[in-house]
Amino acid sequence: MASLTPISHSHSHSLLKRPNVRPPPPPSFFSSFILKDFPYSKTLSLKLPRMLTRNVVVSATTAEKPRKRYPGEAKGFVEEMRFVAMKLHTKEQAKEGEKEVKQPEERPVQRWEPSVDGYLKFLVDSKLVYDTLEGIIDKAPFPSYAEFRDTGLERSEKLAKDLQWFKEQGYTIPEPSSPGVTYAEYLKELSEKDPQAFICHFYNIYFAHSAGGRMIGKKVAEKILDKKELEFYKWDGDLSQLLQNVRDKLNKVAESWTREEKNHCLEETEKSFKYSGDILRLILS
Repeated sequence: MASLTPISHSHSHSLLKRPNVRPPPPPSFFSSFILKDFPYSKTLSLKLPRMLTRNVVVSATTAEKPRKRYPGEAKGFVEEMRFVAMKLHTKEQAKEGEKEVKQPEERPVQRWEPSVDGYLKFLVDSKLVYDTLEGIIDKAPFPSYAEFRDTGLERSEKLAKDLQWFKEQGYTIPEPSSPGVTYAEYLKELSEKDPQAFICHFYNIYFAHSAGGRMIGKKVAEKILDKKELEFYKWDGDLSQLLQNVRDKLNKVAESWTREEKNHCLEETEKSFKYSGDILRLILS
Protein backbone atom coordinates (compact mmCIF):
# COMPACT_ATOMS: atom_id res chain seq x y z
CA MET A 1 0.00 0.00 0.00
CA ALA A 2 1.39 3.50 -0.92
CA SER A 3 2.51 5.80 1.95
CA LEU A 4 0.60 9.06 2.64
CA THR A 5 3.75 10.83 4.02
CA PRO A 6 4.73 13.97 1.95
CA ILE A 7 7.83 13.52 -0.26
CA SER A 8 10.77 15.82 0.44
CA HIS A 9 11.78 18.35 -2.27
CA SER A 10 15.18 16.82 -2.88
CA HIS A 11 13.71 13.41 -3.14
CA SER A 12 11.02 14.56 -5.53
CA HIS A 13 13.66 16.16 -7.77
CA SER A 14 15.38 12.85 -8.13
CA LEU A 15 12.15 11.24 -9.16
CA LEU A 16 11.83 13.64 -12.09
CA LYS A 17 14.86 12.08 -13.71
CA ARG A 18 13.99 9.53 -16.37
CA PRO A 19 14.46 6.15 -14.73
CA ASN A 20 16.72 3.69 -16.46
CA VAL A 21 14.22 0.86 -16.31
CA ARG A 22 13.83 -1.75 -19.04
CA PRO A 23 10.25 -2.35 -20.16
CA PRO A 24 8.75 -5.63 -18.98
CA PRO A 25 8.77 -8.47 -21.48
CA PRO A 26 5.52 -9.05 -23.35
CA PRO A 27 3.23 -11.59 -21.73
CA SER A 28 3.74 -15.19 -22.76
CA PHE A 29 0.80 -16.80 -24.54
CA PHE A 30 2.02 -20.29 -23.85
CA SER A 31 0.44 -20.08 -20.41
CA SER A 32 -2.95 -21.70 -19.96
CA PHE A 33 -4.69 -18.58 -18.63
CA ILE A 34 -4.97 -14.78 -19.11
CA LEU A 35 -4.38 -12.61 -16.06
CA LYS A 36 -7.67 -11.44 -14.61
CA ASP A 37 -6.35 -7.86 -14.22
CA PHE A 38 -6.29 -7.49 -18.00
CA PRO A 39 -9.69 -6.36 -19.33
CA TYR A 40 -10.81 -8.60 -22.20
CA SER A 41 -10.63 -5.72 -24.72
CA LYS A 42 -7.04 -5.00 -23.73
CA THR A 43 -6.15 -8.64 -24.06
CA LEU A 44 -7.24 -8.55 -27.67
CA SER A 45 -5.25 -5.33 -28.27
CA LEU A 46 -2.03 -7.24 -27.67
CA LYS A 47 -0.54 -8.58 -30.85
CA LEU A 48 -2.26 -11.93 -30.81
CA PRO A 49 -2.14 -14.11 -33.89
CA ARG A 50 -5.49 -13.99 -35.76
CA MET A 51 -6.18 -17.69 -35.21
CA LEU A 52 -5.57 -17.47 -31.46
CA THR A 53 -7.91 -14.51 -31.09
CA ARG A 54 -10.68 -16.39 -32.86
CA ASN A 55 -10.19 -19.46 -30.68
CA VAL A 56 -10.50 -17.41 -27.51
CA VAL A 57 -13.79 -15.89 -28.65
CA VAL A 58 -15.26 -19.24 -29.77
CA SER A 59 -14.28 -20.87 -26.50
CA ALA A 60 -16.00 -18.15 -24.51
CA THR A 61 -19.13 -18.39 -26.65
CA THR A 62 -19.31 -22.18 -26.35
CA ALA A 63 -19.06 -22.02 -22.59
CA GLU A 64 -22.09 -19.75 -22.45
CA LYS A 65 -24.41 -22.11 -24.38
CA PRO A 66 -25.30 -25.38 -22.62
CA ARG A 67 -25.96 -28.43 -24.79
CA LYS A 68 -29.55 -28.94 -25.89
CA ARG A 69 -31.40 -31.46 -23.74
CA TYR A 70 -33.83 -33.87 -25.41
CA PRO A 71 -37.23 -34.67 -23.87
CA GLY A 72 -36.77 -37.50 -21.37
CA GLU A 73 -32.97 -37.52 -21.71
CA ALA A 74 -32.36 -36.89 -18.01
CA LYS A 75 -34.11 -40.18 -17.13
CA GLY A 76 -32.34 -42.31 -19.74
CA PHE A 77 -32.78 -43.19 -23.39
CA VAL A 78 -35.83 -45.41 -22.83
CA GLU A 79 -37.70 -42.35 -21.62
CA GLU A 80 -36.74 -40.58 -24.84
CA MET A 81 -38.19 -43.49 -26.84
CA ARG A 82 -41.35 -43.49 -24.75
CA PHE A 83 -41.78 -39.75 -25.24
CA VAL A 84 -41.52 -40.02 -29.03
CA ALA A 85 -43.87 -43.03 -29.12
CA MET A 86 -46.55 -41.25 -27.08
CA LYS A 87 -46.40 -38.20 -29.35
CA LEU A 88 -47.28 -40.47 -32.29
CA HIS A 89 -50.60 -41.38 -30.66
CA THR A 90 -53.71 -39.34 -31.33
CA LYS A 91 -55.36 -37.37 -28.52
CA GLU A 92 -58.03 -40.08 -28.33
CA GLN A 93 -55.36 -42.73 -27.76
CA ALA A 94 -53.22 -40.88 -25.20
CA LYS A 95 -53.26 -37.54 -23.41
CA GLU A 96 -49.71 -36.87 -24.63
CA GLY A 97 -50.68 -37.64 -28.22
CA GLU A 98 -50.08 -35.09 -30.95
CA LYS A 99 -50.67 -37.10 -34.14
CA GLU A 100 -53.25 -35.66 -36.52
CA VAL A 101 -55.54 -38.16 -38.18
CA LYS A 102 -54.97 -38.03 -41.95
CA GLN A 103 -55.65 -41.55 -43.24
CA PRO A 104 -58.95 -43.46 -42.86
CA GLU A 105 -57.22 -46.34 -41.06
CA GLU A 106 -55.96 -43.90 -38.41
CA ARG A 107 -59.45 -42.98 -37.29
CA PRO A 108 -60.84 -44.51 -34.08
CA VAL A 109 -62.85 -47.69 -34.63
CA GLN A 110 -66.51 -46.81 -34.24
CA ARG A 111 -67.70 -50.38 -33.87
CA TRP A 112 -65.36 -52.93 -32.31
CA GLU A 113 -66.42 -56.14 -34.05
CA PRO A 114 -63.48 -58.60 -34.20
CA SER A 115 -63.87 -61.98 -35.85
CA VAL A 116 -62.19 -65.25 -34.96
CA ASP A 117 -60.78 -65.53 -38.49
CA GLY A 118 -59.37 -62.02 -38.31
CA TYR A 119 -57.96 -62.60 -34.85
CA LEU A 120 -56.25 -65.79 -36.00
CA LYS A 121 -54.59 -63.84 -38.83
CA PHE A 122 -53.38 -61.32 -36.25
CA LEU A 123 -51.99 -64.05 -33.96
CA VAL A 124 -50.25 -65.89 -36.82
CA ASP A 125 -48.61 -62.72 -38.17
CA SER A 126 -47.65 -61.64 -34.65
CA LYS A 127 -46.00 -65.02 -34.07
CA LEU A 128 -43.96 -64.63 -37.24
CA VAL A 129 -42.71 -61.23 -36.04
CA TYR A 130 -41.84 -62.54 -32.57
CA ASP A 131 -40.17 -65.63 -34.06
CA THR A 132 -38.06 -63.28 -36.18
CA LEU A 133 -37.20 -60.95 -33.31
CA GLU A 134 -36.23 -63.72 -30.94
CA GLY A 135 -34.21 -65.52 -33.61
CA ILE A 136 -32.25 -62.33 -34.31
CA ILE A 137 -31.58 -61.77 -30.62
CA ASP A 138 -30.44 -65.37 -30.22
CA LYS A 139 -27.95 -65.16 -33.13
CA ALA A 140 -26.89 -61.61 -32.15
CA PRO A 141 -25.32 -60.27 -35.37
CA PHE A 142 -24.34 -57.30 -33.17
CA PRO A 143 -22.98 -58.12 -29.69
CA SER A 144 -25.36 -55.65 -28.00
CA TYR A 145 -28.35 -57.80 -29.02
CA ALA A 146 -27.20 -60.53 -26.65
CA GLU A 147 -28.19 -58.28 -23.73
CA PHE A 148 -31.83 -59.04 -24.59
CA ARG A 149 -31.81 -62.81 -24.46
CA ASP A 150 -34.15 -64.50 -22.00
CA THR A 151 -35.75 -61.29 -20.71
CA GLY A 152 -39.05 -62.96 -19.85
CA LEU A 153 -40.88 -60.78 -22.40
CA GLU A 154 -40.56 -63.37 -25.19
CA ARG A 155 -43.90 -64.24 -26.83
CA SER A 156 -43.18 -66.86 -29.47
CA GLU A 157 -43.77 -69.97 -27.31
CA LYS A 158 -46.88 -68.43 -25.75
CA LEU A 159 -48.36 -67.77 -29.18
CA ALA A 160 -47.59 -71.33 -30.26
CA LYS A 161 -49.67 -72.61 -27.34
CA ASP A 162 -52.56 -70.29 -28.21
CA LEU A 163 -52.61 -71.35 -31.86
CA GLN A 164 -52.58 -75.00 -30.76
CA TRP A 165 -55.62 -74.29 -28.55
CA PHE A 166 -57.51 -72.77 -31.49
CA LYS A 167 -56.62 -75.80 -33.60
CA GLU A 168 -58.02 -78.09 -30.92
CA GLN A 169 -61.27 -76.10 -31.03
CA GLY A 170 -61.59 -76.99 -34.72
CA TYR A 171 -60.27 -73.80 -36.31
CA THR A 172 -57.96 -73.86 -39.31
CA ILE A 173 -54.73 -71.96 -38.67
CA PRO A 174 -53.93 -69.69 -41.64
CA GLU A 175 -50.57 -69.06 -43.21
CA PRO A 176 -48.83 -65.74 -42.41
CA SER A 177 -50.20 -62.87 -44.49
CA SER A 178 -48.58 -59.89 -46.17
CA PRO A 179 -48.34 -57.54 -43.13
CA GLY A 180 -46.48 -60.10 -41.01
CA VAL A 181 -44.23 -61.32 -43.82
CA THR A 182 -43.32 -57.76 -44.83
CA TYR A 183 -42.48 -56.73 -41.27
CA ALA A 184 -40.43 -59.87 -40.57
CA GLU A 185 -38.34 -59.34 -43.70
CA TYR A 186 -37.77 -55.70 -42.79
CA LEU A 187 -36.61 -56.64 -39.29
CA LYS A 188 -34.13 -59.19 -40.67
CA GLU A 189 -32.66 -56.65 -43.07
CA LEU A 190 -32.50 -53.93 -40.44
CA SER A 191 -30.91 -56.12 -37.78
CA GLU A 192 -27.86 -56.86 -39.95
CA LYS A 193 -26.94 -53.29 -40.88
CA ASP A 194 -28.69 -50.84 -38.54
CA PRO A 195 -28.64 -51.84 -34.85
CA GLN A 196 -30.03 -48.53 -33.57
CA ALA A 197 -33.11 -48.74 -35.80
CA PHE A 198 -33.58 -52.43 -34.93
CA ILE A 199 -33.53 -51.66 -31.19
CA CYS A 200 -36.28 -49.10 -31.77
CA HIS A 201 -38.54 -51.83 -33.17
CA PHE A 202 -37.56 -54.24 -30.40
CA TYR A 203 -38.58 -51.70 -27.77
CA ASN A 204 -41.86 -50.66 -29.37
CA ILE A 205 -43.04 -54.19 -30.18
CA TYR A 206 -42.52 -55.64 -26.70
CA PHE A 207 -43.53 -52.61 -24.67
CA ALA A 208 -46.62 -51.83 -26.76
CA HIS A 209 -47.86 -55.39 -26.32
CA SER A 210 -47.44 -55.17 -22.54
CA ALA A 211 -49.63 -52.04 -22.43
CA GLY A 212 -52.14 -51.36 -25.20
CA GLY A 213 -51.80 -54.91 -26.51
CA ARG A 214 -53.19 -56.32 -23.28
CA MET A 215 -56.18 -54.00 -23.44
CA ILE A 216 -56.95 -55.13 -26.98
CA GLY A 217 -56.59 -58.77 -25.96
CA LYS A 218 -59.10 -58.26 -23.17
CA LYS A 219 -61.62 -56.66 -25.52
CA VAL A 220 -61.27 -59.48 -28.04
CA ALA A 221 -61.67 -62.12 -25.32
CA GLU A 222 -64.89 -60.47 -24.12
CA LYS A 223 -66.31 -60.31 -27.63
CA ILE A 224 -65.45 -63.66 -29.20
CA LEU A 225 -63.63 -65.95 -26.73
CA ASP A 226 -66.05 -66.04 -23.80
CA LYS A 227 -63.46 -64.01 -21.79
CA LYS A 228 -60.77 -66.67 -22.17
CA GLU A 229 -57.32 -65.21 -21.42
CA LEU A 230 -54.76 -66.38 -23.95
CA GLU A 231 -51.17 -67.25 -23.09
CA PHE A 232 -50.11 -64.32 -25.30
CA TYR A 233 -51.19 -62.02 -22.45
CA LYS A 234 -49.53 -63.91 -19.60
CA TRP A 235 -45.97 -63.51 -18.32
CA ASP A 236 -43.94 -65.69 -15.99
CA GLY A 237 -43.04 -63.44 -13.08
CA ASP A 238 -43.86 -59.85 -12.27
CA LEU A 239 -44.39 -57.99 -15.56
CA SER A 240 -43.47 -54.57 -14.15
CA GLN A 241 -40.13 -55.93 -12.95
CA LEU A 242 -39.45 -57.70 -16.26
CA LEU A 243 -40.08 -54.43 -18.09
CA GLN A 244 -37.82 -52.52 -15.73
CA ASN A 245 -35.02 -55.02 -16.27
CA VAL A 246 -35.27 -54.50 -20.03
CA ARG A 247 -35.39 -50.71 -19.59
CA ASP A 248 -32.12 -50.91 -17.68
CA LYS A 249 -30.54 -53.02 -20.42
CA LEU A 250 -31.75 -50.64 -23.15
CA ASN A 251 -30.36 -47.64 -21.29
CA LYS A 252 -27.05 -49.43 -20.81
CA VAL A 253 -26.72 -50.28 -24.52
CA ALA A 254 -27.63 -46.73 -25.58
CA GLU A 255 -24.92 -45.23 -23.35
CA SER A 256 -22.33 -46.12 -25.99
CA TRP A 257 -24.30 -44.43 -28.81
CA THR A 258 -23.58 -40.98 -30.14
CA ARG A 259 -26.31 -38.36 -30.09
CA GLU A 260 -26.74 -38.85 -33.84
CA GLU A 261 -27.23 -42.61 -33.37
CA LYS A 262 -29.81 -42.01 -30.66
CA ASN A 263 -31.71 -39.60 -32.88
CA HIS A 264 -31.60 -42.14 -35.71
CA CYS A 265 -33.17 -44.71 -33.39
CA LEU A 266 -35.94 -42.28 -32.41
CA GLU A 267 -36.67 -41.48 -36.05
CA GLU A 268 -37.50 -45.15 -36.69
CA THR A 269 -40.46 -45.03 -34.28
CA GLU A 270 -42.97 -44.00 -36.93
CA LYS A 271 -42.08 -46.99 -39.13
CA SER A 272 -42.48 -49.28 -36.13
CA PHE A 273 -45.98 -47.93 -35.57
CA LYS A 274 -46.90 -48.37 -39.22
CA TYR A 275 -45.81 -52.02 -39.48
CA SER A 276 -47.40 -52.97 -36.15
CA GLY A 277 -50.60 -51.12 -37.07
CA ASP A 278 -50.91 -53.08 -40.31
CA ILE A 279 -50.83 -56.33 -38.32
CA LEU A 280 -53.22 -55.05 -35.66
CA ARG A 281 -55.86 -54.15 -38.23
CA LEU A 282 -56.06 -57.81 -39.24
CA ILE A 283 -58.23 -58.36 -36.15
CA LEU A 284 -61.08 -56.53 -37.84
CA SER A 285 -60.55 -58.07 -41.28
